Amino acid sequence: MAAIEIRNVQKSYGNLQVIDGLSLDIEDGQFVALVGPSGCGKSTLLRMISGLEDITDGEISIGDRLINNVAPKDRDIAMVFQDYALYPHMTVAKNMGFALKLAGESKEAIADRVHRSAKILDLTDYLDRYPKQLSGGQRQRVAMGRAIVRDPQVFLFDEPLSNLDAKLRVQMRAEIKELHQRLATTTVFVTHDQIEAMTLADKIVVMNGGRIEQLGTPLELYDQPESLFVAGFIGSPPMNLIHGSVGFERGRAVLASDHGPVLLLPDAQTLTQGQRIVFGFRPEHLHIVADEAEGAFDCILNVIEPTGAETQVNAWFGPKLITAVFRERHDLSLRQKIWLNIDLRRTVLFDEATGLRVR
Repeated sequence: MAAIEIRNVQKSYGNLQVIDGLSLDIEDGQFVALVGPSGCGKSTLLRMISGLEDITDGEISIGDRLINNVAPKDRDIAMVFQDYALYPHMTVAKNMGFALKLAGESKEAIADRVHRSAKILDLTDYLDRYPKQLSGGQRQRVAMGRAIVRDPQVFLFDEPLSNLDAKLRVQMRAEIKELHQRLATTTVFVTHDQIEAMTLADKIVVMNGGRIEQLGTPLELYDQPESLFVAGFIGSPPMNLIHGSVGFERGRAVLASDHGPVLLLPDAQTLTQGQRIVFGFRPEHLHIVADEAEGAFDCILNVIEPTGAETQVNAWFGPKLITAVFRERHDLSLRQKIWLNIDLRRTVLFDEATGLRVR
């Protein structure tokens, strides 16, 4: 195992700057997820760590070794790809042991490490099968097993679950998490699915336009997003974001929203009359209340989606749709008017001009 240090790394393709002076420390044994929209640079960064992409400028170290000019095969990393990248003419055992064979390991050593990895991943009964005889989830386990047998310092995952159906993705998430808890190998995991990042990672790096927008634990990013970008990206369903101007009524800060209703704001001494802000609150922090309750505002139900454990609704807040998630059971119907209030302790405020959090 080893830490990864990334210092002022840049990547350009001609005049196109993909990574712009990015620095990041990944601790020994840590599981870090890189997330962000398509084109943000997350896969490019992973490929630079692996050696599959050259670095335009900056330095990357694994442990105490600078790896800028080290060949991929000599970096002591193992990579799991989105498309599994298995050899169709080889059995599971031969796929898993192929890298060890190339490294000159003995047949006995290869067999021992393949069987130990197969036991970890519940693949022992499939070692003599070929990839075409396996399900998608089993193929992904083989790809992971091929990485495990090498006992690398670093695991790199490039969107490994995106080709699986929803049920398999949930199952494989649990298996990857359990695998990391067992092996404690430094892991970098690229995904466009922020739920995968939230459930798997010790630390999440949110990327945008080739730079780090915010990094932190999953709950830090969820509860305290530092920018409108992170607020809108992290969370499913995403945070509600209401634009408006600050006012004061009877000593309380309020938001004269651009969508009509006036909303109570949390106490914030830095707010000023007329200041343009964006008020952010999570769907689960909305509650159905009586119309006379403090801070209550009315909405008209547009979509109701019961899932059993909870009910998600979209409702018209003036001309804008907002989302609410209720754990309690309510007798709701379409186009019904309901009254909501917001748990102000769990809200965030952003400056409209800069997009940065002000509270």
